[in-house]
Amino acid sequence: MIEIEVKIKIDDISSLQEKILSLKALPDKKRSYEKNTLFDFPSHDLYKKRQALRLRITGKKAFLTFKGPPEKSRKFKIRKEFETEVKNEGQLRKILKSLGLIPVFSYQKHRTVYRKKRLKICLDETEIGNFMELEGERNEIVRFTKALGIPKKEFIKLDYVQLMKKDRGLP
Repeated sequence: MIEIEVKIKIDDISSLQEKILSLKALPDKKRSYEKNTLFDFPSHDLYKKRQALRLRITGKKAFLTFKGPPEKSRKFKIRKEFETEVKNEGQLRKILKSLGLIPVFSYQKHRTVYRKKRLKICLDETEIGNFMELEGERNEIVRFTKALGIPKKEFIKLDYVQLMKKDRGLP
């Protein structure tokens, strides 16, 4: 699957939630806590190829996600993404370790999800601030942000790992 997304830094989640609902987006998932861990080889082969392997724990569910390198785009983050739910997190961790993969970065956030047709609207509360993440077709993202009064110049293509490393002064 090809993932097309942007992030937008936001200040006031409450007023944005009201605007999102006024645009006829529907609540999809209540606010929940997520723990995300990226895995890589000690040689950082995935990082060097601009790929990522993430284990996300949310509630009692776990998801393993592979993200390919980003494609060229001026305003959007576009990359291949494959995700599957994992039934046994402990066994998955043993498999990853047996393959030589190690945890290289972790972060947490609270996420609330809305949907408007095929557009996924996530409100994320992170240690570096609050963000709205929009995932869907480019025209849907642009139309929705325009309706919210958000200009394209506020689109952020970086992922949370890049944003957090930048905030922490890490390479």
